[in-house]
Amino acid sequence: MSRAQRAPFPARRREVAAAGTARSGVAGRAVTRTISEDPLGGTVRRTVLPNGLRVLTEAIPAMRSVSFGIWVSVGSRDETGPDSGAAHFLEHLLFKGTGKRSALEISSAIEAVGGETNAFTTKEYTCYYARVLDEDLPLAIDVMCDLVADSVLDAADVETERGVILEEIAMHDDEPGDEVHDLFARAVYGDHPLGRLISGTGETVTPMTRPQIQGFYRRHYIAPQIVIAAAGNLDHTAVVDLVRQALNGTPLDTDPAAPAPHRPTAPAVRTRPAATLVETKDTEQAHVILGCPGIDRIDDRRFALGVLNNVLGGGMSSRLFQEIREQRGLAYSVYSYASQYADSGLFAVYAGSAPGKVDEVLELTRAELARVAADGLTEAEIARGKGMSKGSFVLGLEDTGSRMSRLAKGELLYGDLMPVNELLARVDAVTIEDVNALAADLLARPMSLAVVGPFGAGDFATG
Repeated sequence: MSRAQRAPFPARRREVAAAGTARSGVAGRAVTRTISEDPLGGTVRRTVLPNGLRVLTEAIPAMRSVSFGIWVSVGSRDETGPDSGAAHFLEHLLFKGTGKRSALEISSAIEAVGGETNAFTTKEYTCYYARVLDEDLPLAIDVMCDLVADSVLDAADVETERGVILEEIAMHDDEPGDEVHDLFARAVYGDHPLGRLISGTGETVTPMTRPQIQGFYRRHYIAPQIVIAAAGNLDHTAVVDLVRQALNGTPLDTDPAAPAPHRPTAPAVRTRPAATLVETKDTEQAHVILGCPGIDRIDDRRFALGVLNNVLGGGMSSRLFQEIREQRGLAYSVYSYASQYADSGLFAVYAGSAPGKVDEVLELTRAELARVAADGLTEAEIARGKGMSKGSFVLGLEDTGSRMSRLAKGELLYGDLMPVNELLARVDAVTIEDVNALAADLLARPMSLAVVGPFGAGDFATG
């Protein structure tokens, strides 16, 4: 059989009701079920191991690659003040070596087969992932499980990565277009962890000790809080067996437990009254964000919000882009966006313009938001916004990495994987009344303002 035809794992003849091998150190039997056999995707299966760790896969035989990710339900919002930056610090350190592999051996093992690895930290979760040829998936599983489960966190590596992270923070400070988003989060959330930098600050990262990081690691990197997801040319049962073998004898090889519950959605995060924050910097361009608290990620109005966001500032045909850039030439970049968390959210408009044009940009933005809040959108705009939502979602599923992410986020953030057709139907079901009612509520809220540029704190008033 040619390489292009050869499957990476032996074929399975029947649906697996329970998986487990004598080689695994995790006692008991795992429970497996088929979630969907989507005509627009592959077969999705989910296994819950006895220790509470979940494994989800999407088998797509037409692909020759596999994306494999380990998602941990911990992010910067889970840190205390002194630990601010610990989740991101840990993300760096896990690649520095385990009991089995050095940092060089971790990177060279994957690169030697043409694969790639990376990781990222958000406010609510951390992800470690690899993308490899289908035949190299066993290697990727072994390497990634090893580094997530059994990093040594060597003291010398802590000091090395501390310097790297401090440079990363400094680099971020030199990017006002990025900095303004953090400033806006602080304007809305204040001292709440959602208002803090994911990376932490120099004041928190500099004194952070190895025992602090080690404690954070072992408190949060536990099997019930971990979701493993893979998508591509794979066999689900083989993936589960390989994961169990890779975790055998590690700190994640633990007693039976139930998967961790999802983040609580009540009580909702308390936000600050509308505020204006200005970071004074001698920049050639001013960066501004005007926005307000939004809706959380399980709010049924999220589909209407997607449509509203697309029409307001989601593309080149959007109202804000047309008014501020195309017709008046006041900004190169202008867009709106929504961020959603378990119990809160943000809606905002960003623009970058010459400092002397900021007042006009803000005036036009406020006027457009007020107009939509009062008068709503048209049927034609709703149709265009729906088309953008559906198209961007489906087109985003054309690689294994996005499909892997969809599996993990569905499990970790929503507790369920909405089939593609159902999601498209939910978008189609959005009515003009849904969007306009949301606009009347959301866009009439008091707006916070964040500005990075050559201004003083008294140069702006909250609108």
